[in-house]
Amino acid sequence: MDNQIPNERTIDDTADLLKEGYLYIKNRTDEYQTNIFETRVLGQKAICISGKEAGKLFYDREKFKRSSAVPKRIQKSLFGENAIQTIDGEEHSRRKLLFMSLMTPEHQKQLADLALAEWEALIPRWEKSEKVVLFDEAKLLLCRVACSWTGVPLEEQEAEKRAEDFIDMVYAFGAVGPRHWKGRLARQNTEDWIEGIIKDTRAGKLQVKEGSALSRMAHYRDSEGREWEPRMAAIELINVLRPITAIATFITFAALALHEHPGYKEKLRTQDEQQLDWFAREVRRYYPFGPFLGAKVRKDFEWNAYKFKEGTLVLLDIYGTNHDPEIWDHPDAFRPERFEDWNSSLFELIPQGGSDPAKGHRCPGEGITQEVIKASLDFLCNKIDYRVPAQDLSFHMNKMPTLPESGFILTDIKRKPL
Repeated sequence: MDNQIPNERTIDDTADLLKEGYLYIKNRTDEYQTNIFETRVLGQKAICISGKEAGKLFYDREKFKRSSAVPKRIQKSLFGENAIQTIDGEEHSRRKLLFMSLMTPEHQKQLADLALAEWEALIPRWEKSEKVVLFDEAKLLLCRVACSWTGVPLEEQEAEKRAEDFIDMVYAFGAVGPRHWKGRLARQNTEDWIEGIIKDTRAGKLQVKEGSALSRMAHYRDSEGREWEPRMAAIELINVLRPITAIATFITFAALALHEHPGYKEKLRTQDEQQLDWFAREVRRYYPFGPFLGAKVRKDFEWNAYKFKEGTLVLLDIYGTNHDPEIWDHPDAFRPERFEDWNSSLFELIPQGGSDPAKGHRCPGEGITQEVIKASLDFLCNKIDYRVPAQDLSFHMNKMPTLPESGFILTDIKRKPL
């Protein structure tokens, strides 16, 4: 018999998880005053864990595996079937090296510079517009940037549809009903589109820049030297394009943070790289993005006097760890300066997962996210003036992912004088 830890003792707690969303695990770790408890979700037993030490445990590859941990419904909407997020072992390591090689500091700067240039190119149209919705503008801009940077051809007339499909995949994560099915349809459409591009690349019908993400994915060979099936290459290329487009969510929250904490605007107007970096990190820590991550126990082991059994589902609380008072002083306050003395732990700030991205399952695009947010903050603070009219800026914690209801509306936009 397992050592006693708090147990929800329900037939299935999936309904409560969907009702409470980001706060489901945190509500219970706060109530039980522990970083571990048992529950049942999606018809199976699950162990929920939270905090820095839990993060270190969760990313121990000898104790946990990702294969079979991601439900098919999420693979069929968010990641794609048999994608890098769902595999382990040598093939995961090989694919991770591919992704990491595409997301070096040099690549991060390229993307940030592209994003800033695209933002500035929008100013003439924005100055003539009665209003703009920042989230809508950001997802379209980032879709264009992602395609340009990876080498994927994108016709202007299809850009809005492709951007919407990328976002629909992301926002299907915690959804049921129409929003989930919309995400699955978006994935099907996008995989069909990118698979065609992969085939044209291999047939020499497209002029593709050597070393681009499109070229690398189209000609990748697995650990046995076999070229990917075109569908698999498409799935992994989408796993570059989709996350870049999804940075639109963080950018929208960054604008909300500027609005709710206007005192930081002057600090960011100095274009001090350090201030931009701290602010972007605090946006990613403070606002909700990913709620939790799942893995399966690889083999029996014991932790904190609790026996983990092979095959058990374990959920790591991302939102709760980013708001853990054991890690963060006043975690529910927005304070970018907290990063001045931060030790850069790999298991404390985990909005896109924990551990070393080169070795584990942490998102390899985290640096890209950080740099694109910084470029966007620079644009909002130093390139334009604008007004934020009355609107619904609330966001719902039971919607995963979530977003300010209005999408963040800007009016009276003017270019700042040089």
